Amino acid sequence: MWNYEKRLQYPVKITQTNPKIAQIILSQFGGPDGELGASLRYFSQRYTMPYNEVIGTLTDIATEEFAHMEIVCAIVHQLTRNLTPEQLEKSGFDKYYVDHTLALWPQAASGTPWSATTFQSKGDPITDLHEDMAAEGAIV
Repeated sequence: MWNYEKRLQYPVKITQTNPKIAQIILSQFGGPDGELGASLRYFSQRYTMPYNEVIGTLTDIATEEFAHMEIVCAIVHQLTRNLTPEQLEKSGFDKYYVDHTLALWPQAASGTPWSATTFQSKGDPITDLHEDMAAEGAIV
């Protein structure tokens, strides 16, 4: 189905930890408009799209959003690896750490867990495409 290359399209090479920034970037993984929701949004909406060209485009975009998740996860991992207990507590990342250690878990910067309620798939092409543009930050 896909040809997966086992390398990041845009390599991530972060040398300094920064758990405060990681908390913000984590929202790009599992926040309301993050990559997890985006990938599932496009995959879900493709099935009721009446135009074959757009179905293919939605599939391509969904696949690209999955690739973005991989990049975001690499960023968060590198920002949080080898943190000391003192760094965890000082940064406020300790609350996340208690439940997930340094594993990647989809949540917003506020700490709200990812939920499928953050995106829509209505079956109406115009409604769905407006949802997509809004989530991508475009002016509708």
